[in-house]
Amino acid sequence: MERVDLRSDTVTLPSEGMRAFMAAAPVGDDQYGEDPSVNLLQEKVAELLGKEAALFVPSGTMANQIALKVLTSPGDEVVVGDEAHIVWHESGASAANSGVQFMVVGRGGVFTEADFSAAHKASGHVVFPPTGLVSIENTHNRGGGVVFPHADVTAICAAARRLGVASYLDGARLFNAAAATNQTLAALAEPFDLVSVALSKGLGCPVGSLIAGRSELVAKAVRARRMFGGAMRQAGIVAAAGLYALDHNRARLTQDHANARLIAERLAGIAGIVLDLATVQTNIVIFRLEPGARDAATIVARARERGVLVSAFAARTVRLVTHLNIDRDQCEHAADVLAAAL
Repeated sequence: MERVDLRSDTVTLPSEGMRAFMAAAPVGDDQYGEDPSVNLLQEKVAELLGKEAALFVPSGTMANQIALKVLTSPGDEVVVGDEAHIVWHESGASAANSGVQFMVVGRGGVFTEADFSAAHKASGHVVFPPTGLVSIENTHNRGGGVVFPHADVTAICAAARRLGVASYLDGARLFNAAAATNQTLAALAEPFDLVSVALSKGLGCPVGSLIAGRSELVAKAVRARRMFGGAMRQAGIVAAAGLYALDHNRARLTQDHANARLIAERLAGIAGIVLDLATVQTNIVIFRLEPGARDAATIVARARERGVLVSAFAARTVRLVTHLNIDRDQCEHAADVLAAAL
């Protein structure tokens, strides 16, 4: 039985070309700044994002935690969108590492300048925690891969600057946002103090993310990476995968988006599920099961029996993610299997 793994775009396997490129990568000790592959990747990503410098780190979660460490002080409040990754999927690290708390605003992962301004708390108040940072996730994972509207991004970050609040973009899937909107990465990243991007999702690399911003902030990030155990030595072997992916795997992201749309349209008309096609903007499909319909665990189990792997995101919520190891025919098959399970 053919297995179609749609649990995440992190399940991708490196291609033969990527593996060969990694094996041949020139390497050195990155802690001395002597790994040429890491240095080149950092330079390329900084240029793509329009930032002064970038830093290679093992994971997107570490990138998020480094940003919090660099941009906040213990006791600060961080304004985030609904169901943000930094809140839901990082094992409470934000409280443990940086001593911050979150103020959730908006719906479906997006929010407006008015939402942010209403949530903002000025420093110096005897009772309220000061707002030290606003964090935006683009695309938004639990929102179904929605692209955060750029006009709202610009307005929120402008308001943050006026109020003396730092701004951070969790751009783990920013490559998808750029592909979906035909905007450059630099344009999407421009309003923010720090930006992260992941290599291990849509680009199909086995590991790695980068965090980028002004040189002085990235210098602080280097120390935070060390504190969190993310400093590496001959890291060029894995950084090379990122170099390969930047050249070979970016242009095809729209195929993943089309495949996600294909599955979503197949499922949207089925009784008992709630699937808003307006949220299917990139490579993620999330649907909810109405009362009386089978629960998520049952759907996941039934699909698995026929070789299709998806994720139960909650008791009555299912997520699937398309990626470069899954083609259109496999997505059509997966849609049929899920429809039968539903």
